[in-house]
Amino acid sequence: MTQGTERGMAPMELGRLLNVLGGYGELAVAVSGGMDSLVLARIAHRHHPCVEMFHAASPAVPRQASVRLEKLAADEGWKLSVIDVGELRSPGYVRNPADRCYYCKSRLYDGIRDHTRAVVASGNNVSDLGDYRPGLRAAAESGAVHPYIEAGIGKDGIRRLAGWFGWRDLSDLPASPCLASRIETGIPISEDALAVIDRVETMIRDRFGCRVVRCRVRGGGISIELGAAFLDALTPERTAEIREALTALVDRLRDVQITAYRQGSAFLRDAK
Repeated sequence: MTQGTERGMAPMELGRLLNVLGGYGELAVAVSGGMDSLVLARIAHRHHPCVEMFHAASPAVPRQASVRLEKLAADEGWKLSVIDVGELRSPGYVRNPADRCYYCKSRLYDGIRDHTRAVVASGNNVSDLGDYRPGLRAAAESGAVHPYIEAGIGKDGIRRLAGWFGWRDLSDLPASPCLASRIETGIPISEDALAVIDRVETMIRDRFGCRVVRCRVRGGGISIELGAAFLDALTPERTAEIREALTALVDRLRDVQITAYRQGSAFLRDAK
């Protein structure tokens, strides 16, 4: 491969991943628009003889992620299908219990299977296995596969792969899970709430240059979590600008807390 000549020896993860991919027949990659699934899709497109990509059009997917995916697919000539899996029509999902992801992923995998007979592959990786991931149960029920997990690859390995291929647009991407993860467990999911979250996070990233931002919807109101380095550099004047911008963006905005980013802080494991 030319990359090996130009960039040095390929990371060991690449050989393991290609061996796994080579064991599948027709392949359908579920692509969210985040780093993990995009790197998998890019590698599969280059090295698998029969692969197609599926993306769920959903209010819970950050618009920025969908735009990124659609542009990449057009640039690289992917066979991409954008489908509506209708998770907001699932009472279990809307109720937002602790296992909300199970209902979401069940809709996703079932929706993809309505369009193809190929093996459905996810971007889950070994770094996900230490977390509570009810979506993996949905994958097991549907027969979806996890090439990264089979190849023993975690988040750092995925970044090494992206870096070796020269895909800086992906290797530098901050994590951005679905927007529903910003809504505190037990608070019902609504399309309006998801739209507000996306608008707020996009505005703060674009206007204030904060790469890591979460707009959390909690029982006591909205909180904005910002990356630690950005938050440490905030002046009172800049904080006031952010609050003013939020008030202008969101009608009837209640008191907003601005605090440090904490992964998964809206998730309450014991909520029903």
